[in-house]
Amino acid sequence: MRTRQIVLASRPMGMPTADNLRFEEKVTEDLKDGEVLLKSWFISVDPYMRGRMNESKSYAKPYQVDEPFRGSIIARVVESKSNLFSADDLVVGDLPWMTYITTSAENLRKIDPGIAHPGYYLGILGMPGLTAFFGMKDIGKPRAGETVVVSGAAGAVGIVAGQIARIHGCKVVGIAGSDEKCQMIKSEFGFNEAINYKTEKNIRKALKAVCSDGVDIYFDNVGGDITMGAIDNLNFHSRVIVCGQISQYNNTRFAMVPDILPRVLTRSILIKGFIVRNYGDRYDEGYAWLTEKVKSGELNYKQTIIKGFDKLPETFLGLFSGINQGKLMVEAE
Repeated sequence: MRTRQIVLASRPMGMPTADNLRFEEKVTEDLKDGEVLLKSWFISVDPYMRGRMNESKSYAKPYQVDEPFRGSIIARVVESKSNLFSADDLVVGDLPWMTYITTSAENLRKIDPGIAHPGYYLGILGMPGLTAFFGMKDIGKPRAGETVVVSGAAGAVGIVAGQIARIHGCKVVGIAGSDEKCQMIKSEFGFNEAINYKTEKNIRKALKAVCSDGVDIYFDNVGGDITMGAIDNLNFHSRVIVCGQISQYNNTRFAMVPDILPRVLTRSILIKGFIVRNYGDRYDEGYAWLTEKVKSGELNYKQTIIKGFDKLPETFLGLFSGINQGKLMVEAE
């Protein structure tokens, strides 16, 4: 069977372009015992993929030039030589960007489309949901009455992080990149306040105006000037959850940030960075809690779905201009 794939054609300098990716065709490998043939359905695009385009060592192995991009994919089993899955089962796994994929069945997890839309397993019931869960609950430790600020609040992780804080009785303020997104996180996801960073000239003053009692938890998905504005409003014994730095991913050199350590010292602030893989032995705990809250209606979600395998490169690049509300993915079929 012939399959199409998208490979890393070259490593970008600064902002990636479509020229850094290339479409190819090849023949799928014959199935061996313990393997399955998959047809891709929903393909996730995520900010962390930008870092994997670089050659430098990081928490995730770099993509190799002339090798396929890869990430979380919802796929349908076409053929199986494994006792773990049967034809037509829906599975999720870390897989190459291909229309048809031959892979070991051990790398996959079966999903239940009866619980939620299959795309949810790339979002709130997948890596972004787990990221929000462990970041907010394990590092943030929200308590009723506290004020929580979430940057990138309309994104795949931010939407979930804000709702988790709300479930714990916190006042939740979101920072997003358009009036439409600000309205969405308030009306659909229960954020108390929202700030449009693209029209607000001074984030520090804007946060001070809506966080009259200061900020107890800052969930950072963005970095840069937005984060500095949040840090200026932190309370004593506040917690900063460093989850993402999307504003910095295309920089060709690291910016030198202002010295915040005196403030961290005098206000007894906890700042902790993390990646979701740190909690690999607790994934079942996260999945169980998130699934329960989705089924009960306490957690809602948003997906931006672009149709067509050919749209993957431009959809990935669209992450950096904020085309998505909630989880961004491509429907390959």
